[in-house]
Amino acid sequence: MSDGKLVGIVLVSHSAAVAESVAELAKGLAGGGTEVPVAPAGGTEGGGLGTSAELIAAAAAAVDRGAGVAVLTDLGSAVLTVKALLAEGDELPGNTHLVDAPFVEGAVAAVVTAATGADLAAVEAAAAEAYSYRKV
Repeated sequence: MSDGKLVGIVLVSHSAAVAESVAELAKGLAGGGTEVPVAPAGGTEGGGLGTSAELIAAAAAAVDRGAGVAVLTDLGSAVLTVKALLAEGDELPGNTHLVDAPFVEGAVAAVVTAATGADLAAVEAAAAEAYSYRKV
């Protein structure tokens, strides 16, 4: 468990609307109670489809509460952009992790788990476990 600080969650999509909708869904399913810091980082600065290192870095800074930041992505170039930011070392808050998880299910699991006050490792594990969710 954390020391009262909550893990921040950044949701990176090629579409601002998708990132915002998944953030809204995840926060809604986490229920009332504790407000997990969640920020969408979707699309480009101009509102187009794509990914933006600047939007991702700003979102990560906005949700950083000192307990770490979990970043979930939708597609390939979003992953590459986050990896490049992590490699630069000073663009994202310390203890920021790219989480290998399905975007929607992983986001919900991450936010619900973060709302319990869980640490970054537990939030990552919950999001990654979403790969095993079966629908049939």
